[in-house]
Amino acid sequence: MGEHDGRVALITGASSGIGRAVAELLAEEGAAVAVNSDDEQAAADVVGKINSSGGRAVTAIADVTDTTAVHAAADNVAAQLGGIDILVTSAGIQRYGNVTTTTAQSWDEVFAVNVTGVFLATQACMPYLRSSGSGAVVIISSVQAFAAQTDVVAYAASKGALNAFARAVAVDEAPHGVRVNALCPGSVDTPMLRASAALFSSSPADAEATLAAWGSAHPLGRVGTAREIAQAVSFLASPRASFITGEELRVDGGLLAAVAVALPDSRADEPEHGG
Repeated sequence: MGEHDGRVALITGASSGIGRAVAELLAEEGAAVAVNSDDEQAAADVVGKINSSGGRAVTAIADVTDTTAVHAAADNVAAQLGGIDILVTSAGIQRYGNVTTTTAQSWDEVFAVNVTGVFLATQACMPYLRSSGSGAVVIISSVQAFAAQTDVVAYAASKGALNAFARAVAVDEAPHGVRVNALCPGSVDTPMLRASAALFSSSPADAEATLAAWGSAHPLGRVGTAREIAQAVSFLASPRASFITGEELRVDGGLLAAVAVALPDSRADEPEHGG
């Protein structure tokens, strides 16, 4: 018996990275899962793996920025699988630039996928989530909703918008029994993070060094795994989190708990204290 037996989950951006890890884990835990992507072959590959492992999965092909396609995908999933109990929004893109170098086109592109895509998926699934009796939405946001690195103005702004969106929908949907939470990862080893590392590196070895350097910024000393993020998603979507809504859960290896200023390593002169 799995924790999500008998439930149906739709995951956007589920053909790779965090979304794929979520789809695979929820399927392992008993949910029937709908794998959303705009890449039909990539989605089919994930579905094939889940079904061959004894799970149940279907594709939900749609560009998350396309209103008609997203609503049709949600309706098709509900018809095929008997409803929708869980929505996880993981589709997202990263574009680099500050407020003067980011073009209006790039800004609109980021917000179309990262924010409007979440709005459309939530809107399309909400009637089914309300009917579920235990509907749950988990929005994959980022620690950059709270603290930004350099040259990510559009991305950081989009993630801040997602956290505000999650709070607003949580308040509106609480009377209908639907819980909505934002999950905010730190750096996670995904194709998107590796593409970013490659962008700022001169060779594959240099890219690995860049990933390691980003990992070392986290107090746990490494980047996270997609599976670790999926475990947190599963919890927020589960009955164990039945009194949690409107929250922002950071899963960041301690990244935002730390400050950059550190004490010197040498403490030879520190007095000893007896017990």
